[in-house]
Amino acid sequence: MDQSAKGTVRILGIAGSLRRGSYNRAALRAAQALAPAGSELEIFELDGIPGFNQDEEQNPPAKVAELKARVRAADAILIVTPEYNYSIPGVLKNAIDWASRPYGNSAWDGKPVAVMGASVGLLGTARAQYHLRQCFVNLNMYPLNQPEVMIANAAERFDAAGNLTDEKVKDRIRELLNSLVLWTRQLQKAPS
Repeated sequence: MDQSAKGTVRILGIAGSLRRGSYNRAALRAAQALAPAGSELEIFELDGIPGFNQDEEQNPPAKVAELKARVRAADAILIVTPEYNYSIPGVLKNAIDWASRPYGNSAWDGKPVAVMGASVGLLGTARAQYHLRQCFVNLNMYPLNQPEVMIANAAERFDAAGNLTDEKVKDRIRELLNSLVLWTRQLQKAPS
């Protein structure tokens, strides 16, 4: 039986960083462990996705085809983004672009989505998250507005092995995931 038919909300988690020791990848792993009952969070790694090339959008590379299939199979999306130069990383924007193409064949269309991010700075990826939300408008995604999870001073929140150690942050992530599951179920029940 299909998982969604049993009520399980399938969340696809994507971290917008390729760095092995990334706090955002660590935050995504923490979220996977904190997913509430009635949900499952799978992680898709962006490693290996080539730069977007419109000449190849009709016949995308295998890694891009896999991304699009995984996005389509998910009930909801969780994006965990670092902040680079007041915005989202190029690797994340590249993946978003690939999965939105060709025109009229976007894998993102109609997906509920939540955002969180970690930064060594004081703003905890606030600007990147707001830029990402701008993308959701054109992608026709349904962002969860609250709670916001912006993990500031990330070096103090994770141990040397990349484990999230801050209980308040864990509680905030749990709250975000619970809200995403509820939001997804509400959208699934909405008349089309």
